[in-house]
Amino acid sequence: MNVKQAWAEVGGLSKPSKMPSHGYSLPAIRCIVGSKLREIIDSTCYECYAMKGRYVFPNVQEALEKRYQQALNNPKWVEAMVFLILWYCAKTKVFRWHDSGDLMSLEHLIAIVQIAKATPNVRHWLPTREVKIVQEYKKKYGKFPSNLVVRISATMVNGLPHTFHEHSSTVITDVSLAVDKVCPSSKQDNKCLDCRMCWDSDVKDIAYIKH
Repeated sequence: MNVKQAWAEVGGLSKPSKMPSHGYSLPAIRCIVGSKLREIIDSTCYECYAMKGRYVFPNVQEALEKRYQQALNNPKWVEAMVFLILWYCAKTKVFRWHDSGDLMSLEHLIAIVQIAKATPNVRHWLPTREVKIVQEYKKKYGKFPSNLVVRISATMVNGLPHTFHEHSSTVITDVSLAVDKVCPSSKQDNKCLDCRMCWDSDVKDIAYIKH
């Protein structure tokens, strides 16, 4: 497999301007829990950034839908993702899952775990609102690989983090409401720059300032 072949198998990777490395995105409209939260005022999905801006361009939506179909139906998806992550993240050593979209099923999460295990020198960050899928995985398989940090996203703005899982994220309107670390991107032109707290397993909760 070469880069062109692997890219075709997964529908391509994403490269969010905020991130220090590549990522992978799916259509936000396909989110299971997120689609319900978008209808709830003051939920963390109510003003979803992945439902506006460049994300809604027809060519972007078409690319995201292709990735969605590939992730769930292509038996070569895991192999191709491993190839691309090793190729594009050899220097950055970090990878972000779902800058748009979320987990679709337990099988989807199992595939991501397989990819993380096959790329041990790359740190993976997976934010998700799919609590039931994570709970089901942990009940059946136990812990996640040490290089995969799964963060359960809080449901409401200024809400407390979920407590059933060791890593979480919250959205707050004031730094005084943070329970652990605060994302510095709001003071860094909305970029990660040198920060890697989202990928750091020692950071239990990372709070993002609502903007």
